[in-house]
Amino acid sequence: MSGRVLVVDDEREMCEAIAAGLGPRGYEVRWETSAEAALATLEGAEVDVVLTDLNMRGMDGLALCERIVASRPDVPVVVITAFGSLETAIAAIRAGAYDFITKPVKMDALAVALSRAVQHRSLREEVKRLRHLVEEAERFDELVGESGPMRRVGQLLDRVIDSDASVLVTGESGTGKEVVARVLHRRGRRKEGPFVAVNCAAMPEQLLESELFGHVRGAFTDARATRTGLFVQAHRGTLLLDEISDLPLALQPKLLRALQERVVRPIGGNEEIPFDVHLVATTNRDLESAVEEGRFREDLFFRVNVIHVAMPPLRARGSDVLLLAQHFLVHHAGKAGKGVSALSPEAAERLLAYAWPGNVRELQNAMERAVALAQYDQVTVDDLPEKIRAYRSSHVLIAADDPSELVPLEEAERRYILRVVESVGGNKTLAARVLGIGRKTLYRKLVQYGASGE
Repeated sequence: MSGRVLVVDDEREMCEAIAAGLGPRGYEVRWETSAEAALATLEGAEVDVVLTDLNMRGMDGLALCERIVASRPDVPVVVITAFGSLETAIAAIRAGAYDFITKPVKMDALAVALSRAVQHRSLREEVKRLRHLVEEAERFDELVGESGPMRRVGQLLDRVIDSDASVLVTGESGTGKEVVARVLHRRGRRKEGPFVAVNCAAMPEQLLESELFGHVRGAFTDARATRTGLFVQAHRGTLLLDEISDLPLALQPKLLRALQERVVRPIGGNEEIPFDVHLVATTNRDLESAVEEGRFREDLFFRVNVIHVAMPPLRARGSDVLLLAQHFLVHHAGKAGKGVSALSPEAAERLLAYAWPGNVRELQNAMERAVALAQYDQVTVDDLPEKIRAYRSSHVLIAADDPSELVPLEEAERRYILRVVESVGGNKTLAARVLGIGRKTLYRKLVQYGASGE
């Protein structure tokens, strides 16, 4: 099919003649005998180009052209003018018409004009599609990756980017949890507001309380001046509570109340201060297990876990390893002013085989080191860290020819459970799901093995 054409002429015979001439040339033709009917058809039909006569009863072709340009700018309009009527043709172009053709209409010339118009629309649609792809790529440009897990993360972020619901980002260390928080801030409606971050594991309880909620002068020793808390500092912006699983148990009720009431009372103060923040929390631990073990309040867990973003470990992202490696390679080569532009096939093979316990952060460090050591225009195996070059995948012993290598069932179970927990980065909920047992059962076994993490 050459294209879908809507012909508009108040003379039925002219419509039928044009349809008969264009049909054999591969065009799908519909026609209407009034501008009003044509506009109604455009609302529900897929049309590549409109061909209209200018001189019609009622709404003329010039007015129709203006209406189409206003309501369907993606559909080009070709107008038919009287022979020698240059002023009318110019008026049509000014009204937004793509092209014009003069009477008497020659079918070959008309087919060429329509073909150009259809191609013009097709190119516009392609440019629009590519622009959309570029915008989508830039939308989450900090989160490099094309694997299924990362596409799902991107799709989820796209759906909640302007939401004020609390977000809990989970994942192993180095998977990019803070990057997600910054993406939510930079791309969301609060991007003009402040982005404030605090590491809940990096300071003692009293200092953390003061950081979060603020204090008044004289509230405690060394409180020589009033301090505004981070909740108030982040007003109309985003507050990141990094490693929220390490929040002291005594502080959790105060945090819960602040999130529920949207006010904070500074230490030593009598007045409550309102705040408006988008809360993003991150953790590399299993908060559900922490709740069951009494180390994290269940009501606070539900408050911060309104939207859950699970960042996949790098070992679960397939060829994203090479995509990220190339990304970091170009970045660090540019900073260092070196002409290193690619990975050798052997280096790529080693990168894919490695388990990446440190995830994306470890990969970035490895590529920075490789670029610094590279002597050629490619990163070779010799440029990679020793542990990546020498890495061999570990396996759980299932059988052996030497009876001395066989172990009791209980020991095989212990090795397998510990291997699964290691493979999922210590996430007890996920490990229990893989093993097909309850979290309490798994935790009991880990305590028995002396590997509970406490």
